[in-house]
Amino acid sequence: MSKRNIKLMPFADLSAYMDGFEIVSTQWGADGKVYVLLINQVPERERDMFVQTHLNQTYTYKVLIVSEQHVEDVVIWGQTYNYHYVQPLNDHLLLVGARCTYYGNDQYDLNARVCDMNGKPIRDFLLGDGIQSVQVTKNGTIWTSYFDEGIFGNYGWIDPVGSCGLLAWDEQGNKLYENRVADIADCYAINVVNEGQVWFYYYTDFELGCISGGTVDSKVTFVKPSISGSSGFSTDGYHFLFDAGYGKHGTFVLKKMDKPGRLTKGQKIELVNEANKPLKQARQDFREQRLLLSEGNLLYQLTIEELISSLD
Repeated sequence: MSKRNIKLMPFADLSAYMDGFEIVSTQWGADGKVYVLLINQVPERERDMFVQTHLNQTYTYKVLIVSEQHVEDVVIWGQTYNYHYVQPLNDHLLLVGARCTYYGNDQYDLNARVCDMNGKPIRDFLLGDGIQSVQVTKNGTIWTSYFDEGIFGNYGWIDPVGSCGLLAWDEQGNKLYENRVADIADCYAINVVNEGQVWFYYYTDFELGCISGGTVDSKVTFVKPSISGSSGFSTDGYHFLFDAGYGKHGTFVLKKMDKPGRLTKGQKIELVNEANKPLKQARQDFREQRLLLSEGNLLYQLTIEELISSLD
């Protein structure tokens, strides 16, 4: 498989907003803007291993809402939960912690918090332990995927919320959809294109599933991408840009669906920054046909359309 280098230039520099804060995550929103979650101090792990859920002191989070022309910041003070993801939820913000604990007797952490655009908490609800990814549609449907501990149980959960590997919820935290087709042991990646098209990629089969028709009249079809351990992918429905998988994270493979249910062998892609250095250590997020990379305080993006144009 031949390799092509593609140079990316940063579209945003977050340095002016970083004083006293560290980046937790960077994600696309359904509105095409980037949502960056910052915290004033990253909580230590328990026994240097386990991610804390409830924190023993208060922390300050900051959310940056980034477009190519503007950066808006929302400060959320006095928080005692360990959040890892942020998404727009209609006119509000949704913070989600990847881990939550079951204490027994129907007592458990509520690991989702909805805040207004002034940082004021509105409501909390449960989305389950072991969350791998969170993406919210324009209409407010919350999709969550789960890694192995959220599927098989840890943190006190005998009957995990995420045992099916992939769920959808309404903005109040009521379940709308659960996977009943794929045998998911670890949902490595999701790509929520819109209300009627949701892609997911999972272990152990390393298949690519597509949920069409919404959460009520859904239909699931599968494609074998011939990639093991990919951490994410973007797609326009015909082209698929994958993280290259086990041992190759940070490099990419572009494939096409040349026949229904079958992808081509693909083109290997390496992305470099403005200094021609590989962007292999950058944070990644995939949504629709867009790839987001963050390295240091700089944000980079690439659409499949731009990539195809560069390869021509």
